[in-house]
Parts: sequence; C-alpha cells; structure tokens
Amino acid sequence: MSGPVGEPVNRLGRSGVEITTLALGAAGIGNLFTEVPDEQAYETVVAAWDAGVRYFDTAPHYGIGLSERRLGAALSERPRSAYTISTKVGRRLEPSDAGGDDLANDLANGFAVPATHRRVWDFSADGVRRSLEASLERLGLDRVDVVYLHDPDDHAEQAFREGYPALEKLRAEGVVSAIGAGMNQAEMLTRFILDTDVDVVLCAGRYTLLDQGALAELLPAAQERGTSVVVGGAFNSGLLADPRPGATFNYTAAPPEVLDRALALDAMADRHGTTLRAAALAFCAAHPAVAGVLVGAKSPHEVRDCAEQFTAPVPAAFWQEVRDAGLLPADAPVPGEDASKPEEPS
Repeated sequence: MSGPVGEPVNRLGRSGVEITTLALGAAGIGNLFTEVPDEQAYETVVAAWDAGVRYFDTAPHYGIGLSERRLGAALSERPRSAYTISTKVGRRLEPSDAGGDDLANDLANGFAVPATHRRVWDFSADGVRRSLEASLERLGLDRVDVVYLHDPDDHAEQAFREGYPALEKLRAEGVVSAIGAGMNQAEMLTRFILDTDVDVVLCAGRYTLLDQGALAELLPAAQERGTSVVVGGAFNSGLLADPRPGATFNYTAAPPEVLDRALALDAMADRHGTTLRAAALAFCAAHPAVAGVLVGAKSPHEVRDCAEQFTAPVPAAFWQEVRDAGLLPADAPVPGEDASKPEEPS
C-alpha cells in the first residue's frame, strides 16, 4: 500500500491492519447535503486510489446505505488485499414507507436521498451483528477490516455493556481485524481508550487548527496505551477549507470569533506561501498518536486537491507565527518538530 500520499503505512494499535496516512471518508458520495451522480461518486473513489489512498471509511448512516453501495462497487475492481475499509455499527437501517426525502424529512441526517429506510439506534450485541451483516451485503464484501461504534453519545451504557463486547467477540472470531469507536467528541473516546481494548478511535473535528479538544486527554492516553487515532473533520466541516462569511464550522454557521481566527490563519498561510488547507491537514497528521487523516470528498477535483495539499510543505515560519499569535497551544506538535511516533506495541 503505497503512493504519493500513501506513505508511510501505519498499523492500527495491536492489530495487523495498516492504513495510509491520508484516507477517504465516503460520506460525500452518500449524498451528504447534496446529490452526487453515480458516475461522479465512482470517479471520486478512483481519483483517491490514483492518488495513493488505500484506506476508505463509510457507514450505514451515510445516505442510508448509498455510501456503502457506491464504495463497494468502486472498489470491486481492486484486489481486496490492496486496501483497508472500515464501516460502523449502532444505527440499523429498517425499511420505511414514510416517503419523501431523507434530507427534507430530518435535517439532522443531512443526506439527499429518498427516505426508503429509517435509522434505528441499536448498540445491542444482536444489533451490532445484524448491522455488520447488512453492511457487508451492501458493500459486496465478505469482510471489512475495521468496525467502529458510531456516535454512541446518548447510548453510552448499551455501547459499553453490549456493543463493545460484541465487537471484541467479532475480532476474536476473526470476522473483523480491528475495532474502535468514532465520534465528534473527545471525552467518551478517551474512556474507550482507557477502559476497553479498542485498536483505534476515530475523532472527528476535535483535533484541528481551530479545535484542539483532543489534545488534553485523548491523544496522550492513546499514545500511552498504543491505541491509534484517526482524525476526521480536519477542515471543521468547511471553514478551514474556505474561510469566509457564511462558511460552516462543525456543520453550523461559523461564530464570528471562530471565523476571525480562521481568517487570521488564512492570512498567515498566504504570507508564508502556503495554504490554510495544507496547514490544516499537516497539523492533524503531526501528532505522534495520529495514524491517519480522513478527508471527505465528493468529486475527483476535491480528492486531487486534498492529495496535493497533503503533500505540500508548510514552512516552519508559519507555525512559529501561529504560535506567537497565540492561535495554537505550545504543546500541540507541528510538522518538523521532534515528536517521534510511539513504539509499535508488541
């Protein structure tokens, strides 16, 4: 598994699963917020492959199965041993005759697809297995490499009592190779690291140039325990990709003070001959506990841009100015510092 953006290849925790440092999040090709034609979705995955990406992440939630179907179809032409794929459990899909559009019916879901199914929260052992079986069918695969408990924020008791042990059993049976949890918060993910034997956690939007919530506890705990971290939401849902009035921060309109910080960072990047996108991706990847950076894309152009930005050098003088301006804490590692990766667990 190698390529322009595919090196180095990092192992997830104590598992044998390896991922490329840059990864593709497939929510976009599940029609996140807007429709994406089938051909464009296919070409998006192909563009990621051509750029060297070999880790792909999806979930039943993304377009109520559309993302999994499209990702599986696009990867069906590739040798199964040549890539790593993850999906998630915790939201089972049940047929619904409600009709209408998923996005219009429930803005919280955010996917522009027909509402043919409804999501049912279920972190029970039976729910985990049923969800995974359905995902494999949609993907057209007999196995996935990684399974995450998906957003168990309001279902912590069941997730820890039933969902996690079910994943641990699936791993012991060899059905999956690595297990973890994926959330938009750092606190509960830290509990997963400290209280369970997860291989990896997917932390979205909480380790970025604008939000270092994972820095205090999650990342140090992961480093100490030998648990890998995959960082998602490097652009905080858009603001760090295109900082301007009206841009979104964590899926809502950016507050004025956050927009001001993003604009200041953008101006600094421009002064130093780089881009805010390149800096945002480089920052996420620089922490020694981080094994991969997950980027969402819904077009070949977006994929190619992310790959180009990911490999672009960011001058040390930029990081110094950012720190001097008080826009990054002193203990947040930046590229070029001596912050070696932790020793791989034996």
